[in-house]
Amino acid sequence: MSSELGEVRTEDSFDVNAVHEWLRENADVPAEIPRVQQFGSGASNLTYLLTYKDQELILRRPPVGTKAASAHDMKREFIIQKVLLPDFPLVPKVVALCQDLSVIGSDFYVMKKIEGVILRRDMPKDLSLTLEDITLIGDLVIDGLVSLHHVDSAPLAQFSKGPGYVRRQVEGWSRRYRAARTPDVADAEALMSWLDQHQPDDVASCVIHGDWRLDNLVLNLENTPRLVGALDWELATVGDPLMDLGSSMAYWIDRNDEPAFAALRRQPTHLPGMPTREEFIARYLEKSEWECDDFTFYEIFGVFRLTVILQQIWARYFAGQTSNPAFAGFGDAVNIMINRAMRMI
Repeated sequence: MSSELGEVRTEDSFDVNAVHEWLRENADVPAEIPRVQQFGSGASNLTYLLTYKDQELILRRPPVGTKAASAHDMKREFIIQKVLLPDFPLVPKVVALCQDLSVIGSDFYVMKKIEGVILRRDMPKDLSLTLEDITLIGDLVIDGLVSLHHVDSAPLAQFSKGPGYVRRQVEGWSRRYRAARTPDVADAEALMSWLDQHQPDDVASCVIHGDWRLDNLVLNLENTPRLVGALDWELATVGDPLMDLGSSMAYWIDRNDEPAFAALRRQPTHLPGMPTREEFIARYLEKSEWECDDFTFYEIFGVFRLTVILQQIWARYFAGQTSNPAFAGFGDAVNIMINRAMRMI
């Protein structure tokens, strides 16, 4: 994980002394001010490493600038993880939530760091994995999602809006795209119309992650690979499991995907040994209790949903609300994703 760490970007900086004093009152930390570094990965909430003499903590806060009204809810993300941990041990242990805006100007929360390896776009040069290891990692991703979808959702009932999850998602993400659209991207009206006309009924209601992908998972790669953590619970809720699977598949790029789409890859799902999207979906359906004769809608929805997430970030970059160079190509990526969804249709 250390390779993605760097100094805090100026636009993302905060008052370290204020955070430290707040932590001194609300958590068990040493007297010495921590060293603060920023994780360069991720494109939504900002994530920092606080290194104390005897412990490492992770701080999560919203980005600067205009955000979607329902996005970046630190209290919600904090509560979901706190409630889920007893039944789903891959969840990080949260430490404290701050809603006092006088500390850094926004809500934030702090959690324990999970030790392990996170696989990004390319495998670390010093990491040697066999074909069997890679195959096992693919199975771990599938099994982890199946396991999450069978956790008792009753403790998270406050986040359930009842039947109609698919409909609300189609309507909500369509509304968000229209609100965030910039003049350099397609209007996507034909895509949104197709989703509206082809949506199925909910197949079930369960705990869903909302962003289940390899670069949100922490692995222990000593000896036999094991899944030891799942991060980024910002979009978690109670909803339809196949919608969660479809969202996950939007990130799962195959070895033979078209070059423009493959260039957007953020995780090493193209490696020999990894399941293809078709194999992932088939294994998930076999291991879970959900039935689905045609996964087309869910896969297209996943592509569209990721498109909206990219566009919301691109809109901030386009408006000059962030200068993070990692976002410079997001406008092009939005058009690539829309074209992909239309070809799938």
